[in-house]
Amino acid sequence: MKKNIKVILFLGISLLFKITLNAQQKVHTYVDPMIGSEGIGRVFIGPSCPYGMVKPSPDCTVSPNSGWLPMPKEVTGFSQVHVSGTGGGPKYGNIQIMPFSGTLDKLDQTAYRSEENVKLGYYQSVFKENGIKTEITTGEKVSFYRFTYPKNTSKELKIDPGFFLGEQPEPDGREAQQFVGSQIEIVSNTEVRGYSRIRGGWNNGRAYTVYFWAVFDQPIARSVTWKDGKLYADEKTQFDSGKKTAALLSFGNTGKEELNVKIGISFLSELKAKNNIQVEIPHWDFNAVLASLENKWENLLSRIQLSKDTSDEYKKMFYTGLYHTMIMPVDRTGENPLWTDNEPYYDDFYAIWDTFRTSSPLITLIDSKRQVEIVNAMINIYKREGYLPEGRSGNDNGRTQGGSNAEVVLADAFVKNLKGVDYELALQAMLKDATVPPGGNEEKEGRGGLIDYLRLGYVPYGTDRAGNRTIDYSYNDYNIATVAKGLGRTDLYSQYMKQADSWQNLWRDDYENQGSKGFIMPKDKDGNWLDDIVFGESKIQKPTFKYTPVIIESPWYVCHWCVFFYEGNSWEYSLSIPHDVPELIKKSGGEKAFENRLNTFFNSDLYNVANEPSFLTPCLYHWIGKPYLSSDRIRTIIKNSFNSSSEGLPGNDDSGAMSSWLAFHMMGLYPNAGQPYYLINTPLIKETAIQLENGKSFKITTKKMSDKNKYIKTALLNGKPYDKAWISHEDLSNGGELILEMDSKPSKWGTALLPPLK
Repeated sequence: MKKNIKVILFLGISLLFKITLNAQQKVHTYVDPMIGSEGIGRVFIGPSCPYGMVKPSPDCTVSPNSGWLPMPKEVTGFSQVHVSGTGGGPKYGNIQIMPFSGTLDKLDQTAYRSEENVKLGYYQSVFKENGIKTEITTGEKVSFYRFTYPKNTSKELKIDPGFFLGEQPEPDGREAQQFVGSQIEIVSNTEVRGYSRIRGGWNNGRAYTVYFWAVFDQPIARSVTWKDGKLYADEKTQFDSGKKTAALLSFGNTGKEELNVKIGISFLSELKAKNNIQVEIPHWDFNAVLASLENKWENLLSRIQLSKDTSDEYKKMFYTGLYHTMIMPVDRTGENPLWTDNEPYYDDFYAIWDTFRTSSPLITLIDSKRQVEIVNAMINIYKREGYLPEGRSGNDNGRTQGGSNAEVVLADAFVKNLKGVDYELALQAMLKDATVPPGGNEEKEGRGGLIDYLRLGYVPYGTDRAGNRTIDYSYNDYNIATVAKGLGRTDLYSQYMKQADSWQNLWRDDYENQGSKGFIMPKDKDGNWLDDIVFGESKIQKPTFKYTPVIIESPWYVCHWCVFFYEGNSWEYSLSIPHDVPELIKKSGGEKAFENRLNTFFNSDLYNVANEPSFLTPCLYHWIGKPYLSSDRIRTIIKNSFNSSSEGLPGNDDSGAMSSWLAFHMMGLYPNAGQPYYLINTPLIKETAIQLENGKSFKITTKKMSDKNKYIKTALLNGKPYDKAWISHEDLSNGGELILEMDSKPSKWGTALLPPLK
């Protein structure tokens, strides 16, 4: 008997150990959607499938981009479509619902949270005023709500297709969303349908329509509809007449306290929204939907495994970084109202100026088949609308911030040999950007100032964002040259490699600032350097100011988009030449002068980790044979600027740009987007294993790494000495292991074989 008890006890302990081990292996549990939710990170905190079209979460007034604000801020309701981490004006916040208890006599049912709980795929809160608990999970195109009302209270619900984020009192406010129309219909005692039509927002886009179909697991007992400030007790429909509409529903105070609601969303029609429910979530099992969502994320996130001794802090930062990277762009395949074909359709490239640097390369690494779809969607947008997207949202291109940066994404896919892309057509799309002015749509697509750029070799002062446009166009031309060379177009290769040097035409060799010489500076159409810049557009008074490399802010009366450098200064942009760092070093006075320049940049607080043009800058020490200095800078930046708190991101996440920057550096890799290699830095994680979609795996392993031993002494790639501080995408894709032996002081490793030249 005792023997049997021991056997049973042993089996029980073994089973418990296996269960515990399995639980530890679920990496999605380390994702904390709240990281970066406060401060200026602006991340979306609600549930979302990878690249999911539906993103339900609370709206706390019409102001925040992601909808959410921390307690004690009020909640006006829960909308079904949101963005994540964006700057500028809000977008979406469509089809809002709100549970309440009481009479159907007013539209405003604002309430305050007494508690809130957020994890991957799940949102939960309880309201102070009425004790109603809201739980949310989601599918790809269907939101699932579980409302629990206090016992013996009535169950009411508001559905408001007239609500949207970014509404402003003045009409046609720039970057504000504008109401166009809405409609609502109570179809049966368990169904409501309608739509919201909105225009504008961050990209000043044309009108988009979000259709919905809502289904309830309890019958409606009473209802009223609402339109333009008035309630209608006997009308089940409010048609679109350019006025806001809504409905208030009561499910009575009998039966179960739990009300389940499914809301299908579509950009095509109400019936398509209904079909999305039938296809995606035909049942009423909330927990099954949540489990399915968790499994989708687990499948993606677990493709990168961290060593078991990695701290929970680092696991949270890393896996949340991966998670944020794959929330946008949004997969709307089968939901495109503009044209019908079999190509994938993605929206909310928000904006490629931010995401091309790290987000796209990280998706390529983790989810390369998805990246092929995204690239093909970009090319198809060019086929149908004439230009590649840059900041597309709400089914409309807009807006450009610098270059035509979709070209970097296409070039990155090409040099990393992603299969399933028509690269001849991709080259045509890139050449369209580079040769055809967008004809008054410079803010929406293409290249603004293109005629001057081709004639003068630079964009002259007076054209919006002339400085960073010149720099970006130079890199975009390099991207064109790269693809052209690979496709055997030597004529195009020669032409665009020459144009890739255009940034040098704004390089003022003799300009000195803080001990460094040579900066990208303003030049007029006649080739004159401009020391004094005119502010404003007055034809009578023309106040001027002295332009220096540290100028970054414009006075209130100068358009934010009309400056020489967008969101930065010459110190930052003069170090942002990703395709020609050797020439940049030469123009800065050589390696020693360049090292001093970098040290001044970081030590004098000129570096801004939140500004994407400076993303690569901490790694520039690689090109002077001192990769250990890059590693020192990166570790300091992460220590001072990133953590696992709700304020754990130092700037707008910008659709995962900030998060992917962090994730790459934690692995010890960093891409130079559009080029086929990764720079190697000291990892923050002792061992990282990447499962590639080709069935192979690549492992980065450190030996003797500690806070003291933070420098790479030697490296082995697949058992052979490896002396380069960079690794090709091909070598990584072939699988294997990179072993980094660490030491307490810098070594000669990586100092001789510099990163590839252009």
